Amino acid sequence: MGTSVFFNPDCSNCRTAAGLLAERGVEADYIRYLDHAPSRSELEAVLAKLGTDDPWEMVRTKEPIYAELRLESADRDQLLDAMAAHPVLIQRPIVIHGDRAVIARPPERLLELLRHHDTSAHKQA
Repeated sequence: MGTSVFFNPDCSNCRTAAGLLAERGVEADYIRYLDHAPSRSELEAVLAKLGTDDPWEMVRTKEPIYAELRLESADRDQLLDAMAAHPVLIQRPIVIHGDRAVIARPPERLLELLRHHDTSAHKQA
């Protein structure tokens, strides 16, 4: 089961999340999503792993581009298109572990994801 993180090295929450994963020996693929923006279909897949269909769950409303694009009344499609075109609008860090994901704000939220996986793995064994 792989772990990946939508990661911005300038973000203290991202760095803390990386430290928490490293402390637990979890190797992760760190996706620098600002350099390599996820496609709309990738965003849809992340939403599904977050357990929601609502892109409002992962949009950063305090970014200047949010106001510039007047996204406050955007619908689902407009938000997804905006996040794909302007990845700075995507919440961070997002930790994806297998078929589940969590927006790790605060970073300790990723521990819930790891615990859930450990519990599920033991039940299957």
